[in-house]
Amino acid sequence: MNQILDLSGAAQGRLIREGKISSLELVETHLARIEEVNPRLNAVVEVLAETARGAARETDLRHAAGALRGPFDGVPFSIKDSMEVAGTVCTAGTLGYRNAPPSARDATLVHRLRAAGAIPIARTNLPDLLFAFESDNLIRGRTNNPYDVTRTPGGSSGGEAALIAAGGSPLGLGSDCAGSVRLPAHFCGIAALKPTSGRLARTGHVPPAGGWIEALWQIGPMARHVEDLAAVMPILLGGDGCDRTVVEMPWREPAGVRGMRVAFFTDNGIASPTAETVAAVRRAARALVEAGALVEERRPSGIERSYDLEMKLIGPDGGDGLRTFATAIGSVPTHPLLDGWLAKLEAYRTDVAGLTQYWAEWDEFRADLCAFPYDVLLSPVCANPALPHGTSIEDANFRGFSYTMTYNLTGWPALAVPYAQSAEGLPIGVQIAARPWREDVALAVGLALGPTTLASRPNSVCP
Repeated sequence: MNQILDLSGAAQGRLIREGKISSLELVETHLARIEEVNPRLNAVVEVLAETARGAARETDLRHAAGALRGPFDGVPFSIKDSMEVAGTVCTAGTLGYRNAPPSARDATLVHRLRAAGAIPIARTNLPDLLFAFESDNLIRGRTNNPYDVTRTPGGSSGGEAALIAAGGSPLGLGSDCAGSVRLPAHFCGIAALKPTSGRLARTGHVPPAGGWIEALWQIGPMARHVEDLAAVMPILLGGDGCDRTVVEMPWREPAGVRGMRVAFFTDNGIASPTAETVAAVRRAARALVEAGALVEERRPSGIERSYDLEMKLIGPDGGDGLRTFATAIGSVPTHPLLDGWLAKLEAYRTDVAGLTQYWAEWDEFRADLCAFPYDVLLSPVCANPALPHGTSIEDANFRGFSYTMTYNLTGWPALAVPYAQSAEGLPIGVQIAARPWREDVALAVGLALGPTTLASRPNSVCP
């Protein structure tokens, strides 16, 4: 039965519709997998076993009556512990929310998946207030990478990535302000999409939408297979009357890549990647040439400003706003990784005139990228594969996360897909960015690059 865990969520849903497995059997298989792997991973903060079983039984009764709700009807999914799930406590990994009352309702995107028949099965770990590139906090501790438990799965959606990679969930929801779905996907060998800014409703996320970093982040789906990202996005689309930033843009299904204009680069001028990362990007570029795309090695001018500009926009107050928020909700102390983030922001403290200059630089940056005459940008996701625990805050490693920051700044959709493995057996992904509202283009490229599950499963939890 465990072989079913290698299938995409959409394929699992097809088996349910064909009567080859019941939803309850599928849920039980995933629950058993979570019980098997979570002691070593610490990816799950709460298993929703009884409610998942109840929903699966209801699904099987509906199916027997011929009532079907879509491709993920009866399929389990997981949720980062920064999104509300009715009847559970959303902690955002921070001490101040540890004893918060249970959520009265689902976050909008959780509600939409549930309405489509998908079944919440687990909530997953993350860093304190989501501010770290590792998933470690003072409530639940650290999450381990399923390929090597001495290394981090990344952050902030690291629990999601680790659980999905290990087969405990076929797909889930994360969120991304500087790479927080794409980096964990890269570290754990799965796929993840940061949609265009304004594409998906963020109602029910903690912290909520708003403030000066509002345009930098989005909720995004994560899965073992690109197929699932393409299938789940239409379910998640649309405004909810609460998140005023949502733009009702039409959705396009992924098509072929023939004739697409693709630019690729292997070094962003901020942090040089490993030789194996460079090789992975070049191999992906060659594959796209073979698929009929028009590929050229070219890096947009100005992209080397990505790191400093992201930090300027997050920390013009030197991190004071985040410190005040943490204190106000009772998050004292905060985790050392969050403290390290705040210390880095001090260098970007400025006054009103300085903030005005930061925003002018941001506008210029976005305009320059918009003028770059390509449909797709192919690049590394990060300079390195998964890092040892506790080292993400080191400056050389931290700057390596700038590859994902670029597309938080532009607001463009960006997809991470696994494409190679290092000599140590760690996953290496490539990043595919497309122009605003063209998630279909990024997904088409991801699908063209072939099956996105790595040849070897995570050895530390998948013998």
